[in-house]
Amino acid sequence: MIVADRTGTRSPWMTAGAVLCLVTLVFNAVRDVLFVETRDVEVWLGFEVHGRAALATAPLHWAIFALGAWAFWRERPWAVTALAAYLFYVALSHLIWSEASPNGRGWVVGLIQAAAFSLPGIVLLRLRARGRPDARVPEPA
Repeated sequence: MIVADRTGTRSPWMTAGAVLCLVTLVFNAVRDVLFVETRDVEVWLGFEVHGRAALATAPLHWAIFALGAWAFWRERPWAVTALAAYLFYVALSHLIWSEASPNGRGWVVGLIQAAAFSLPGIVLLRLRARGRPDARVPEPA
């Protein structure tokens, strides 16, 4: 399954989710602290915030990824659903940003980006609803 099975075996998918969240957290924190050009911009629901607002809200992004890393590492059953919801949020944000930002590339590119982020979210929700087993190799009998 996507979460640990009853035998106590750790799901590789949950471990992968924890590692992905942790790597993203470290990448964003380092980028926000060390590089001036990225430190002064944060994007929330597709809208850019700059200056002090960006500096004040950057730790919220870090907290989201820290919570995700913790949830996946602890194999919380809601982690997969939360990841799917976050992917849909990112998809909507890309759609809005593509049109609202002077750096955006328009609705067509925004729709392509939104589809690219939504597809994994849909797959995760379908797998979660089916309780589908993960890709573990069965032990020989």
